Formats: sequence, structure tokens, C-alpha cells
Amino acid sequence: MAQPTTIKGGKVRVLLDLTGGGTYTAPCGFTSKSITLNKALNDFQIPDCDNPDLVDWLGRDAVSLSMSVSGEGVLASESVETWLDAWEDVDSVAVKVEWEFPAKTITWTGSMHVENFDVGAQNAQRATASVSLQSDGVMTRVVT
Repeated sequence: MAQPTTIKGGKVRVLLDLTGGGTYTAPCGFTSKSITLNKALNDFQIPDCDNPDLVDWLGRDAVSLSMSVSGEGVLASESVETWLDAWEDVDSVAVKVEWEFPAKTITWTGSMHVENFDVGAQNAQRATASVSLQSDGVMTRVVT
């Protein structure tokens, strides 16, 4: 049996370009990230033309795609204003999501809104932050 080629969590990156100049940087502080690819579906019934009394099967049409990103970790001084600026922006911000494998890198680029920026603080413990982003239009995928 052949072993799968896997990657560690640091090879999954979320990068922002708040200036729109094409320079993407990964805000500091994430200790975990999650990328969710969504496909919205509409259901429809498929009748049996030979026996209309049979229970219909459901068919599904794809109607939209979206991407969401969530991450959490420490509240880092180096990135807190980056996240606040992106959250305050009425427009979506440029985002790049990368999965770097040894033989290829899968990259999505597009615009996303910072939906939530949550800060947690417990006495005598490090302050934490969690962030969620939602795609705003096409996230273009390139494999290199």
C-alpha cells in the first residue's frame, strides 16, 4: 500500500492584501485554520414516468459556490490592526488561500469579508482571537 502525501498545518496559509497592491501577508497568531468549500444546491423531484405512484427520487442542481475561512489562536499585537482594518472595511478585502504540498501548491485568490473577529480573555492566560471570513464573488483556483 502506498502512503499518502500529506502536509502539516503550517502549509495551509491565509494571506491578506489590504492595500490592493498585490502583496499578500499572513497575519500572525493563528494556531489553527479551517477552509470550507461550499456548494449550494436546489432539490427537485424526479418522477417515475412508468409508475407515477412510486416515491420520487430527489435530483439536485448546483446553484452557487462559496468559501469560508476560520482561524483561531493568540491575539497578536503584530496582526490585531490588520484584522480590525479588514473587519471595519465596508468592502471585501483581497485574500489568498494556499495549500502547499511537496509537488504542487493549490492557491485560491479573490475577495472576502471578515465576518467575525472575536477576542477571548481569561485571567492569567493569553488572550485569544478567532476570525471568520466569507467569500465575496469568485475565488479563482490555480495549481502550480
